[in-house]
Amino acid sequence: MTDLSQAVHTDDPTTGSQLPETRDSIAQGTLDEEQHYRLGAYGVLAQLLRHAPDQPMLDRVAGFAGVEPSRDELALAMSMLGLSASDSRPEAVDNEFHDLFIGMGRGELVPYGSWYLTGFLMEKPLGRLRDDLAGLGFQRQDGVTEPEDHIAALCEVMAMLINDGIGFQQQSHFFESHMAGWLERFFADLSEAKSAVFYRAVGRFGASFVAMEKRYLSMPV
Repeated sequence: MTDLSQAVHTDDPTTGSQLPETRDSIAQGTLDEEQHYRLGAYGVLAQLLRHAPDQPMLDRVAGFAGVEPSRDELALAMSMLGLSASDSRPEAVDNEFHDLFIGMGRGELVPYGSWYLTGFLMEKPLGRLRDDLAGLGFQRQDGVTEPEDHIAALCEVMAMLINDGIGFQQQSHFFESHMAGWLERFFADLSEAKSAVFYRAVGRFGASFVAMEKRYLSMPV
């Protein structure tokens, strides 16, 4: 399988997180293969959902086209994402990102947990998330105003938990408490969004990965 970590900056697995101030990270080389791929997948999703990808990022994601599709949905989605990246240009993807997530007032999609869980921003799910983040030792960077329940921020947190070697039960708790209840709906919406072209493939990859994570994190310890 193509190494997912090749699509992220390997010296910064948090992809420019807004919540980076936590315990020292362990070297990626100490992670086993399974955790290495999980870290890479979260990193890719965080980068693609935080900002529109530039040409170097599209080139890295295009490497996924070499994945053998087989009968595995995640591998197929990964391959299709690579093909879509290879056919995309930064200017077009930037316009697409703007229409999807920014727009005039708001984009076609609202990529926040509180919105998907309650229909409003800055609601109780965000308060519970902030409590759990504080318990894990995360702090907001000065000057950051965006709520922490942005999908990219949540993917960044999961990447950091994996990279820092945080225990399976804590990872599972965070995912189930703050991500499992809405990510599949978000990625389904993204894969069907009117403004999406490249991001339809991102939606399919995200949905396939989240489904795998649900199975993985529900396994008995």
